[in-house]
Amino acid sequence: MQVAELLDIEHISCNTQSASKKRALEQLSQLLAANQASLSQNEIFDSLLSRERLGSTGLGHGVAIPHGRVKEVSKTLAAFIKLQEGIDFDASDNQPVDLLFALLVPEEATEEHLQLLAQLARMFSDDKLVEQLRASPDARSLLTAIAEWQGQQ
Repeated sequence: MQVAELLDIEHISCNTQSASKKRALEQLSQLLAANQASLSQNEIFDSLLSRERLGSTGLGHGVAIPHGRVKEVSKTLAAFIKLQEGIDFDASDNQPVDLLFALLVPEEATEEHLQLLAQLARMFSDDKLVEQLRASPDARSLLTAIAEWQGQQ
């Protein structure tokens, strides 16, 4: 599965304000919970927060990939937030994070989870793409940039 296939416009937020890591995780949880009858925003938040307690998902260079596994979800869900200003996310390089890509995968989908995380790590290591994402004015342009990048891989 390709990362761009997981995202849709309703699960992307651009130029969002967030004062803290916790608030950003709440915002991602809200996006992930949209149109999900089987899962509440609180369950999603708890899953993301539990993973963060194991160690920060801040990759460095202003990027974080919060993720979690949940029994109640039958397919992988994704959400993306581009913050107006970076926040402290306990990233490995101690730099503020302004790009957050969240994944929520079914509990039994271990291999898919690892493959998607690897794709995201490759994607966010492309400086040109990251620059494009930061310059994107809206959700559609963010999604287009990601889809075009994947098409070139």
